[in-house]
Amino acid sequence: YKKITASISACHNFLVEAFLLQHASAPSRIVLDLDATDDLIHGDQLGRFFHGYYGNYCFLPLYIFCGDHPLLALLRPSNIDASTGAVGHLDRIVTMIRKAWPSVQIVIRGDSGFCRDKLLCWCEANNVDYVVGLAQNTRLKSLLKPELDIAEQRFQETGNPYRVFKDFAYQTLDSWAHERRVIGKAEHLEKGPNP
Repeated sequence: YKKITASISACHNFLVEAFLLQHASAPSRIVLDLDATDDLIHGDQLGRFFHGYYGNYCFLPLYIFCGDHPLLALLRPSNIDASTGAVGHLDRIVTMIRKAWPSVQIVIRGDSGFCRDKLLCWCEANNVDYVVGLAQNTRLKSLLKPELDIAEQRFQETGNPYRVFKDFAYQTLDSWAHERRVIGKAEHLEKGPNP
């Protein structure tokens, strides 16, 4: 028999190349979804770590999709930040896409696990738009207090969930290089406030 070794870089590039070939013409805009989620481990595999958020031993794969098309599926240990390695893979993927489609607008979308200064600065420096979640904190909640009060009042009046949005400039105390635009959601549900 002969051992066959995969070329990891060729495998990664194939997913992007296959995605590009499925389009007869360049779209005007694409959205790249970033996600990291648990892949439970049932045994003593190499890279096995307990992840507190998922409450189990697991891997933490990094996925990048454009619609239904996978552009990256990378198995990783779970003792890392969700965004680890995302910038390098985005750089490779975006470079390949822009080589084929120079004028396409690219938007990155991710949850708060990807709201990291390194990734946001990379997007800003590479003309890539982004929409990422921002985890709650006391400063953000206090900035949304008037809108949360309105949402609660409307909920009390109608009995229906109510949502108010606020657009403002915000900078973290120490993790962001500069101020950024934030859209806050002040929502009141049957269970209570949901900012």
